[in-house]
Amino acid sequence: MTDATLNAHLQTGATHVCSCWAVTRRDGVTFGFTDHDTALAFDNIAFTPDSGLSAKAITSTTGLSVNNTEALGVLSADAITDADIEAGRFDGAEVKTWLVRWDDVADREVKFTGSIGEIVREAGTYRAELRGQTEMLNQPQGRAYLKTCSAVLGDASCKVGTSDPAFRAETLIDDVTGDQVFRFVLAASYTDRWFEGGIMKVRSGTANGLEAAIKSDETDGDDRVITLWRPLPASIVQGDAVWLIAGCDKRSETCRVKFDNLVNFQGFPDIPGDDWLMSVPRFDGDSDGGSMSR
Repeated sequence: MTDATLNAHLQTGATHVCSCWAVTRRDGVTFGFTDHDTALAFDNIAFTPDSGLSAKAITSTTGLSVNNTEALGVLSADAITDADIEAGRFDGAEVKTWLVRWDDVADREVKFTGSIGEIVREAGTYRAELRGQTEMLNQPQGRAYLKTCSAVLGDASCKVGTSDPAFRAETLIDDVTGDQVFRFVLAASYTDRWFEGGIMKVRSGTANGLEAAIKSDETDGDDRVITLWRPLPASIVQGDAVWLIAGCDKRSETCRVKFDNLVNFQGFPDIPGDDWLMSVPRFDGDSDGGSMSR
């Protein structure tokens, strides 16, 4: 509901209001923008007027349809850069907009809360789709019954602590070949292919905060050679700090042996295959109508 004092101000017809936007990336970095001609500040956010950011009218609907709008802006070295967009730093960023009384910012009302969807760059500008909170209601829900685990390593269902040194190596890049192959010297000893299927997270340099899936993990003498499935959208050089997160192939045996976490396994390893539906009970072999888990 509109704040009483802001509502009273709007009722006068001669208003001192503007719009403010806050964009918070997944790495915690926040940018503030306003269409007022001077800078404003509230909620520990500085809103700058020289960003060139504007937004189309927000479409509000009833029911479960998605509220949406677009943000338009100029690429700037001090705010939203082409390199950061290309690196995916603004993908899924949280967006909040306010109607603000610029001569008393305590009088304000939240007009939109959502996230950034598709971003299009062209001729030194960008256009970002803003998705409302009801967008989450359009996502498929429910559980799939598969032999393999449905959890992501380290999430609330899995519960494996990926900060454990047994499952996360913190190291520096020793050598770079192309843009997908990296060589490391690890302080601890890990089994061959331990990180295959895992994640490499960059912790310094121009690619800080980015991550990519590991395609292969090989031992070469005292070195470890990691190959990514795809190159990161930012340059990585020798000496950059990274985290290597262990890989999980989502099999029950891996969960039991590698992670000692079978109690939290989110798959159904004993579920019958499709061919079981076509079989009939018999006294010889395994199709006698008894338990499949014995």
